Amino acid sequence: MKRNYIYGTLLLLASACGRDAEFDAMGTFEATEIVVSSEAAGRILDFTVEEGETVEAGRQVGTIDTVQLYLQKLQLERQRASVRSNRPDIAKQVTALREQIAKQQTERRRVENLLRDGAATGKQLDDIDAQIKVLEGQLAAQLSTLNNNAAAIDENASSIELQIAQIDDRLAKCRIASPVTGTVLAKYAETGELAAAGRPLMKVADLKRLYLRAYFTSDQLADLQLGQEVTVTADFGGDARYDYRGRVTWIAAESEFTPKTIQTRDTRANLVYAVKIAVENDGRLKIGLAGEVHLDR
Repeated sequence: MKRNYIYGTLLLLASACGRDAEFDAMGTFEATEIVVSSEAAGRILDFTVEEGETVEAGRQVGTIDTVQLYLQKLQLERQRASVRSNRPDIAKQVTALREQIAKQQTERRRVENLLRDGAATGKQLDDIDAQIKVLEGQLAAQLSTLNNNAAAIDENASSIELQIAQIDDRLAKCRIASPVTGTVLAKYAETGELAAAGRPLMKVADLKRLYLRAYFTSDQLADLQLGQEVTVTADFGGDARYDYRGRVTWIAAESEFTPKTIQTRDTRANLVYAVKIAVENDGRLKIGLAGEVHLDR
């Protein structure tokens, strides 16, 4: 009985050693972590998101005080309205001159008819033509002045509109939102604290897709290519091991010294290449968890 127990133990150890020797590379799982920083300065009015909570991309999770910016926007809108109110009504201001020109043209036609009948002189016609030219010159000058004034006012109004757009952009940056859908890994600020531009507020990562960063020796690179599917075994400790399908998404262009915490198939290798393998997370995988890579042959 004792001999059978010893034989069984040796068999298990042999199978375990054989299993460990099967993997081609080893590494740890990681995620693309994004640190969301404040884009505005002011007091944080609300920031209720908690660590471990899932946030959607673009959904507002907090607000920074916007009172002063809102008041600046109201002031600029009043200035824009005041500037636009001074814009001349060109059509109305030249109506009188246009009517005088039309009247003189009517008078000219009457004089032309009288001149054909011998009841008027050529000088009368010339005087009317001269008067029409003077009025048309006055009209052109007034139109030029009015158009220049209107253009200057429009430019001023456009300048104010650009300032309002800048305020709107700063107001939008007072909204705290995650750029990606993911899980809050860390929270660095609380409601009531003062935020400054660039201050980290929270760290977010998409845990639905993790990456195993494994290290391969140079002689293994011939068996690797981008987009290649491999088998990834997550080691949860003990006998808890689960296999996942992974896809190679990145291969380092330069080699590096083997990290002390990483084992490779050839433990004597000093230089290795980092490789990232994307794995769809079923909820069990965690950042920092150890994993093994098995190349399909």
